[in-house]
Amino acid sequence: MTDDAALEQGREAFGLQRWTDAFTHLSAAARQTSLEPDDLFLLGTAAFLIGKADETVDVLGKAHHGYIALERPDRAARSAFLIGFQCMNRGDVAQAGAWFTRCQRVLDESGVDCVERGYLLFPAAAMTMFGGDPATAEPLFRQIGDYAERFRDPDLMALSRLGSGECLIKLGRMAEGVALHDDAMLSVTSGEVSPYIAGMIYCAVIESCQEIFDLHRAQEWTAALDRWCATQQDLVAYRGQCLVHRAEIMQVHGAWQESFKEAELAREVLSRPPPQPAVGAAFYQLAQIYRLRGDFAKAEEAYRKGNEHGRPPQPGLALLRLAQGQVDAAAATIRRVLEETQDQAQRCRMLGAFVEIILTTGDVAGARRAADELADLAEALDSPYLRAASGHATGSVLLAEGNPLAALTALHSAAAIWHTLDAPYEAALGRVLIAQACRALGDEDSAAVDLDAARRAFIRLGAAPALARLDELDGKSEPKAAGGLSPREVEVLRLVAAGKTNRGIASELVLSEKTIARHISNIFIKLGVSTRAAATAYAYEHNLV
Repeated sequence: MTDDAALEQGREAFGLQRWTDAFTHLSAAARQTSLEPDDLFLLGTAAFLIGKADETVDVLGKAHHGYIALERPDRAARSAFLIGFQCMNRGDVAQAGAWFTRCQRVLDESGVDCVERGYLLFPAAAMTMFGGDPATAEPLFRQIGDYAERFRDPDLMALSRLGSGECLIKLGRMAEGVALHDDAMLSVTSGEVSPYIAGMIYCAVIESCQEIFDLHRAQEWTAALDRWCATQQDLVAYRGQCLVHRAEIMQVHGAWQESFKEAELAREVLSRPPPQPAVGAAFYQLAQIYRLRGDFAKAEEAYRKGNEHGRPPQPGLALLRLAQGQVDAAAATIRRVLEETQDQAQRCRMLGAFVEIILTTGDVAGARRAADELADLAEALDSPYLRAASGHATGSVLLAEGNPLAALTALHSAAAIWHTLDAPYEAALGRVLIAQACRALGDEDSAAVDLDAARRAFIRLGAAPALARLDELDGKSEPKAAGGLSPREVEVLRLVAAGKTNRGIASELVLSEKTIARHISNIFIKLGVSTRAAATAYAYEHNLV
C-alpha cells in the first residue's frame, strides 16, 4: 500500500470512528512519509481512544512541534493541552504540569484569542475543587462555560458542566449538581462531544454517583455509555477509578462473575507502570467478591494488597473477621474505624457493617445509635440505596430489641427498595431477617417461604458464607467440617468421591434425588469447585474420605 493510500484510508477510518483501523493506516503512512500536523493529530487521537498511552504522547508531541513550525498557536496549544490531559489521566503529574505550562506559554506569546484558553482553565479549576475548595472552583468552571459558549465548543461546555456539577454536589446543592452531570452525560451519549473526553466525563459522573450512593443513576448512565461504545471500534472509554466503580455496580446487581472480571481488568490496567492510586480500590473490590463467595484466604490477601496501594481495608476486612468467627477482632476494628472516620460518605459505608458486627457482641444500644445515624444520613442524602441499607440496619436492631412487628415494617420497606435497585444479595439478606421476625411472631409458613427464596438467591450467586449461616439458622446444619461443610454434606461428598451417582447416593441415604442435587450444589459453592472430580480431589486432600 502506498503512503497516499494508507493516509486516505486512515482519514476515512477516523471519520467513520473506526479507531483501530485509523491508527493502523495512519501509523503505516507515518512510517513511509512525514505526516502533516493535522494527520499527526488524528493519529494521536486514535492512539488515545484505543488505549495506547505512550504512542499518544509521542505523536501529539510531534503534532505540537509541527503546529509551532506552521505558526498555528491555537492547534499547538490544543496538542499540548491534550498531552497534559493524557499525562494527568495516567498519574504523571509533573509531566502534565509541564505540558499545561507549555500550552500557556504558546498562548501568551501568540496573544491569540481562542477556545484553548478556556481549556487551560480546566486543570486549575479541577485542582482547586479536589483541593477542598469547591466554592472557589465553581466560578472558574462557569468561566470555562463562557469560553465554550463564545466559541461554540461542545467538548468544553460538557467539561464546564461536569466541573460545576461536582462543585455544587460538594457544596450540598445536590439537585443542581446532579442535573448538570446528567446534561454532561447526555451530550456524551447523544454524540455531541468527541470521544476524547467522553470517557473522562463518564468516569467523573459515575464516581460522583457512587459518592452520593445514587446507584440507579450510575447504572442507567453505564448502560447508556455501553451502548454508545458499541458503535465505535475498539474504543477504550473506561480508565482509572471508573473501572472499579463499574465492578461495584455489577456486584450490587448480582453479576458477581462479571464484577470479578471487571475488577481484575481494573487491577491489570491500573497496575501498569506507573501504577495509579486507584489500583488499591481494584484489589479491594476483588477482596469483596472473594469474601462474599467464601474464599477467605484470597480475600485477606487482596485486602492487604489494596491497603499497600492506599485503599484502607475496612469495612471489608472487619466483615471478613466476622465471617471467620473472630467476633472480638471484628468489633474492635469496626469501633476504632468508625470513631476515626469523619467524612460523611465514608461513615455511610461503615455504619451498616458496624450494626451487623456490633449486634453479634450483644451491644444493642451501640447498634441502635449507629442505625439511627445511618437513618439521618439517608434522609439528608435522599439516596434510595442508603434508605434501604438504613431500613435493613434498623430492622436488625428492632429484632434484637424484641420488637419483630416494627422490624417487619422497616425490613419490608427496605425489601421494596432492594427490589427496585435490582440488588439480589442485599434483598436475600433482608429476607432472612424477615423470616426471623415472622418466626418470632409465630408465622412459620411465611418464614419458610422467605428462607427458601433467600436460599435460592444465595445458591444462584455463589454466596457460600451466607448459605452456611442460613443453614444454621434454619436448623439444617451442625458444626462445620473443612470448607464449611455440614456433616450431611461431608457424608454426600464421601459418596461422590466413591463414584456414586445422585440416584445411588439418594438410595443409600434414603433421601430424594432432588435433595441430593441440592446438597451437591451447596458443596460445589462452598468448595469453589464446578465438577465432581474436583470435589473428589478436595475430599482426599482434606482427609474427608
